[in-house]
Amino acid sequence: MKISIVRNILEANESAAKENREHLDRARVLAVNITSAPGSGKTSLLEATVPGLGAERRCAVIVGDLQTTRDAERIGVLGVEIVQINTEGGCHLTASQVSAALDRLDLDGLSFIFIENIGNMVCPAAFDLGEHARVAMLSVPEGDDKVAKYPTLFQPADAILLNKADLVGVLDYDMNRVRDDLNRINTRAPFIEMSVKTGRGIEEWLAWLRGLQT
Repeated sequence: MKISIVRNILEANESAAKENREHLDRARVLAVNITSAPGSGKTSLLEATVPGLGAERRCAVIVGDLQTTRDAERIGVLGVEIVQINTEGGCHLTASQVSAALDRLDLDGLSFIFIENIGNMVCPAAFDLGEHARVAMLSVPEGDDKVAKYPTLFQPADAILLNKADLVGVLDYDMNRVRDDLNRINTRAPFIEMSVKTGRGIEEWLAWLRGLQT
């Protein structure tokens, strides 16, 4: 019985995700789901990404969090449409939650919707939200063992970002270990070393996003 319940939940989510993707396709909007541990820098990344894409590529953001609207408030300064989803303890967003958020957004003329998923390296991996691309984010202060510990987050990723790369050499971080672990589980996704603070790697990230539209 427990197995049946889990299967039904996942099947319902997959159905909602399919509907989300079809909805976005009709509107010609690309959805990018960003997953990471707490504190990796997802909000800071979006603060650099939205202006970096320029006015010709309008963006909206769906922010997932357990509590508070603090991340949404930071991004709101950029003047983009934002929908906040507070899960009240849920460790990931679901496709039905994203569907409700899409209903509150004006998709006309948008190029991208960024989904800032809840900071968690386990739960989000199993749930398709209807996105067109999934981005997994690491940061140097987390340590160099996270790819090996949480492979299900990185296996389906279409791009993998390593933020706070300016701290390599300051902290004990083995970049070769990270690359070796990625080579075992995901060789198709580009690996971008970046620092939102210094601007390193931002142009490479923006170029990857622009390439999704071709």
